[in-house]
Amino acid sequence: MPKIKTRKGAAKRFRLTGSGKFMRRKAGHNHLFEHKTTNRKRKLAGVALVDKRDAGNVRLMLPNTH
Repeated sequence: MPKIKTRKGAAKRFRLTGSGKFMRRKAGHNHLFEHKTTNRKRKLAGVALVDKRDAGNVRLMLPNTH
């Protein structure tokens, strides 16, 4: 049996928390900040949890995370 490969794009985007949930970055915090409000930029700066409806797909893309 061959080894199960990790999807490297997903591995760079998601991290596993201690309780088994996945963390992600928020979209829209890379560039074009000039027209975004300070409040909006501050809210985009943190990390968020992957929704439980999407967590199954992320788990399949990262088979070696426990």
